[in-house]
Amino acid sequence: QVYLVESGGGLVQPGGSLRLSCAASGINFKIHDMRWYRQAPGKERELVASVTSGGSTNYSDSVKGRLSISRDNVRNRLYLQMNSLKPEDTAVYYCNTRRGGTDFWGRGTRVTVSS
Repeated sequence: QVYLVESGGGLVQPGGSLRLSCAASGINFKIHDMRWYRQAPGKERELVASVTSGGSTNYSDSVKGRLSISRDNVRNRLYLQMNSLKPEDTAVYYCNTRRGGTDFWGRGTRVTVSS
């Protein structure tokens, strides 16, 4: 069974930083592409950042230059470093991977950017 467990969310002021973490188990982590999605209140879930098994990264235009995705294939962890946070970054952030055509999701971690 694949398990993805996110952590690191919280309340932060605009301009602040957070580091999200996703612990993965039940998969051969190093061979899978990994993604961070987010879902803001009243909006659809959107792809924020992705990292391939080879370490190539991609970002949505709205977060480029402020958020950084990385992975630790020894600890089976995915990270999202979030800097210069804005109120519009407020959302629940989800870790995602895909295996055999099936998407796997964590329960999410909530990020609130507010003064």
